[in-house]
Amino acid sequence: MKNKKNAALIAVIVFFALVFLSACIYLVTKLVLNSESKDEYNSIASSYAGDLDKGTEITSPSEIDVEKAENPIDFDSLIKQNPDIYSWIYVPDTNINYPVCRHSTDDNFYLDHDIYGNYSYAGAIYSQFCNSRDFNDRVTVLYGHNMADGSMFADLHKFKDKEFFDTNKYFYIYTEDRKLTYEVVSAFVYDDRHIMNTFDFSDDRVFEDFLDMILNPRSVNSNTREGVDLDINSNIIVLSTCLNSGEGRYLVLGELINDEQTE
Repeated sequence: MKNKKNAALIAVIVFFALVFLSACIYLVTKLVLNSESKDEYNSIASSYAGDLDKGTEITSPSEIDVEKAENPIDFDSLIKQNPDIYSWIYVPDTNINYPVCRHSTDDNFYLDHDIYGNYSYAGAIYSQFCNSRDFNDRVTVLYGHNMADGSMFADLHKFKDKEFFDTNKYFYIYTEDRKLTYEVVSAFVYDDRHIMNTFDFSDDRVFEDFLDMILNPRSVNSNTREGVDLDINSNIIVLSTCLNSGEGRYLVLGELINDEQTE
């Protein structure tokens, strides 16, 4: 009887040791893959994006030059790598400096694939087929993971800080021939509903209600820009990522304030 108890105890110990070892291997592998992914995207930014800070010196509509803006993104090379790449997003004072993809058939392909189409836990920044690639929709949603290493859309959470929110007013999207400047209107915790499937933005009343929600979010953790007026002619982009814990999404919303042709 004693030998049977000892054998059972040893079996339990071995089982939990294997579980612990498997968990350690998983965590180490995940950390290595995340680090490799972050390094890869840093390399992509270095290779295909020029000095984006030079393109963000202009910060208000009244200061925009009538001449074409400089486009620092090497879209020719990027599109040769993957034709799903159609734009580039840059948010100053964050790590957000990435190409944006949209798959033609699988809405969530880039949830777990990098810009080269390889499996990646970090995925890529992407939009879905419900949005056009020209950013002319009333509302466009871009998705990115909230990575523990601060990559992808993790730095959106910086906008929870009121001082950071007040100081960092703008972010930028480049396409092959345009530079789009967005003013950050609000940032807040939202539920996990699919925005584009929930709201019919072709209906002016629905869109107006959505704009009212943007300016008056029903969220304890929210920041809004004072003095912003939105109407049915507004063009909104939603940057969406996971929360640090629990269900829901953290959203940073911007209004298009400048649409410049680039050379």
